[in-house]
Amino acid sequence: MNVRLRRESHAAVDRTGVIGRREMLKTFAAGSAAATVGWREGLAAEAAALRRRNKACILLWMDGGPSQLETWDPKPGHANGGETKAIDTSVAGIRISENLPQLAKQADRLAIIRSLQIREGEHGRATYLMHTSSLPSGGVALPSLGSVAAHGLAEAACELPAFVRIGERPLTGGAGGFLGTRYDAYVLSEAGRMPDNVRSKVDAARLRRRVDLTGKLQQASVVSTIAGSPDHGQVYDSAAKMITSPQLEAFDLEREKASERDAYGRTPFGSACLLARRLVEAGVTFVECSVIGWDTHDNNFVRSRALCEQFDRPMARLLADLEARGLLDDTLVVWMGEFGRTPRINPRTGRDHFPNAFSAVLAGGGIRGGQVVGATDTGGETIADRPVTEKDLFQTMYKALGVDAGREYMTPIGRPLKFVDGGAPIDELFS
Repeated sequence: MNVRLRRESHAAVDRTGVIGRREMLKTFAAGSAAATVGWREGLAAEAAALRRRNKACILLWMDGGPSQLETWDPKPGHANGGETKAIDTSVAGIRISENLPQLAKQADRLAIIRSLQIREGEHGRATYLMHTSSLPSGGVALPSLGSVAAHGLAEAACELPAFVRIGERPLTGGAGGFLGTRYDAYVLSEAGRMPDNVRSKVDAARLRRRVDLTGKLQQASVVSTIAGSPDHGQVYDSAAKMITSPQLEAFDLEREKASERDAYGRTPFGSACLLARRLVEAGVTFVECSVIGWDTHDNNFVRSRALCEQFDRPMARLLADLEARGLLDDTLVVWMGEFGRTPRINPRTGRDHFPNAFSAVLAGGGIRGGQVVGATDTGGETIADRPVTEKDLFQTMYKALGVDAGREYMTPIGRPLKFVDGGAPIDELFS
C-alpha cells in the first residue's frame, strides 16, 4: 500500500484584469503593490489555517441531471415509478434501483440524500451552483469545490496538479474564482492516456534552466509587478515540475495489473475511477470524473439503465479499493449531478428537469454510511422529510474535508466572501 504524501501549506495567489497601456501599467504597479502583497499574504495565512493532512475528494459528476427514480429513490408500484423496480441492499430497510446491483452491496458505505432541493433548473447555472454553492453573478466568482480543496489541502510534496478533472464536459462548473487561475482544474481529456505535452525533448536539467530563465525575464518585466501575473508564473513552474516528476507515472494505467483494470471495467468511466484512485494515492487532492448524457427527456428508462451500467461497477470498485488501501476514511467520494428528473413521465417516456427533490450520495471522508437522509412522498413529487439545500450539502462536504466554509475571505477587489454563505452541515452524517 502506498503512503499518501505529507501535506504542507503553500501561498495562494490573487488575480485581477490586465491593463493595456504601458504608462498605465507603471503607474498602477507603483500604487497597488503594497495592497496586492498584503492581500496575498493574508490569503496565504488563511490557507495555512485551513490545511488538513490526508484529506482528498473524488467527485463523480453525472452530467445532464440524473433521474433519482432510476438510481437512489425508486418508486415501484406508483405511476411515476414507471418500469424501474427496487432491490434490497446490504443494509436492511434501504432499497435502491435495480439498475445499481453492485452499489447495493456497498450500501453500508453510502449516505444517500433523497431530499436535495435547489432553485435552478437550467443546466449551465445549476452546474455552476452545484460546483460552487452559488449561482453565477456579475461580481466576484466563487471558487469551485475542487479549487477550494486544492487551495486548502494540497500537498506541497506532490508535484502533480492538486485538482484534476478527467474528461471534457460541455458545461463548465466554475473554476478557481477569486482564489486565482492557479486553482483551476487540470483537464485530462480521457483516462488511459498520458497527459499531452509531458515528454520534453530536452533533459530535466536543461529544462530547469529554461524555466529559471523564463522566471527571471518575467521578474524583469514591468508586467510582472501587476497584481495577478504571479498566477501565470506559478502555473508555469508547476507544469515544469510535473513533466519532470517521477510522480507522473500515476497517470499511466498500463502500470496496473490487468485484473485490476478488469475489476473497474475497461470503459471510459471505469478507467477514470481507477485513475482517480491512483492520483489520490499519489497525493492529488481533488479528482472529478464524469458520466455524460443524463438529460433523458426521451426514452428515459432505457437510457438511464445504460448510464447506470457505466457507473455502478466502477463506483462500487472504487469504494472497495479505497477501503482496502486505507484511503477511504480520508477520501470523500461524492456522487451528484446538477438536478434530478421529473417524477411524472412525459409523452416521450422521458423525464424533464426537476430541481425540487432529487438525490446525491456521499461516502468515506468520515461520513457515516448505511443511512438515508430525507425522503420524498410516495410519488417523488415533494419532499416529505428533511429538506437539504445546496448550501447544506456544501457545508457538509467542507466539514468532511476540514474546511471552514463560513470563514470570510477578502477578495482582490476588497469584497469579503465566504465559500458557503448560509446552510448548515448535515450533522447526522457525522454521528
